[in-house]
Amino acid sequence: MISTVTTTTVTTVTSIAVTASLTLLAVAVLIILLIQKEIISVSDNQKLHAWGRVINIALVPLLLSFAFIAVVSVMGVLK
Repeated sequence: MISTVTTTTVTTVTSIAVTASLTLLAVAVLIILLIQKEIISVSDNQKLHAWGRVINIALVPLLLSFAFIAVVSVMGVLK
């Protein structure tokens, strides 16, 4: 019984740590891409404007992920 509880506890703690790490990584990438998009938007170079449109492709799923993370976090606090 003790080894089962210990194994379960270790698995739970590990999965929480991995989830927190992935959340932090997703938010960091989102912030970096938003900064890049703003810097690119003030440029006069057409190639950079094309790169800004490519960044939009990466931003949409990250923004959806951020919204999901925010909703889950708020629900966890309110629970």
